[in-house]
Amino acid sequence: MKNKHYLTNIYCGKVAERYGIETAIDKQPVNTSLYLSFDGLAGDECADKLHHGGLERALHQYPAEHYAYWQEKYNTDNTWQAAGMGENISSTGMTEQTVYLGDRYQWGEAIIEVSQPRSPCFKLNKRWGIDNLSVDMQDVSRSGWLYRVIQPGMVSVDEPLELIARIDNAMTITEVCETFFGDPLNNQKLLALKKQSTLSDSWMEKIVQRLANNEVENWNFRLLDHA
Repeated sequence: MKNKHYLTNIYCGKVAERYGIETAIDKQPVNTSLYLSFDGLAGDECADKLHHGGLERALHQYPAEHYAYWQEKYNTDNTWQAAGMGENISSTGMTEQTVYLGDRYQWGEAIIEVSQPRSPCFKLNKRWGIDNLSVDMQDVSRSGWLYRVIQPGMVSVDEPLELIARIDNAMTITEVCETFFGDPLNNQKLLALKKQSTLSDSWMEKIVQRLANNEVENWNFRLLDHA
């Protein structure tokens, strides 16, 4: 298991009117050291604080190698490169298949912990001009993942993410997605996911509700911005 992963870039963004929506999805590279608080990187903003950001979604990491996949799939004139998915952290060599829920990393002075996969939303469709990008991303589990901040501190692109802890029964981000999105009413799989103590509260609440009601929450507004 490779314990240190060097980043290719760090990105922060400001809220602006872009693509017909108010969003901070357009982020710019940051080459200096900056402070990572419990809420995220200094200077990074969030337009929709109900569905983005917060203590359990303080950072978004997206694998840089996925952009080649999207370029091949859609064959568009778009420039498929980071930080096109609104990520804060860009990397190669870390994917949903190798990153586990609850993984803790030392990053500079800070400690961060994987809290959940990223839930693709309609703003990606607006950003790229592709109606079903969010749906396609969800279907293939190439959504990246989010972190909570365990210990704030100064961080920089020159400092690697060093894996310092992994829980015994950890599931990969791919495994989490394949249950949560791909087999959302499989009780056995939901019960296994429910044992993931590091899963974010918002995802855990949905799992509990599914187990109780045998119903999946409506994804249409998140994915497509309509019923």
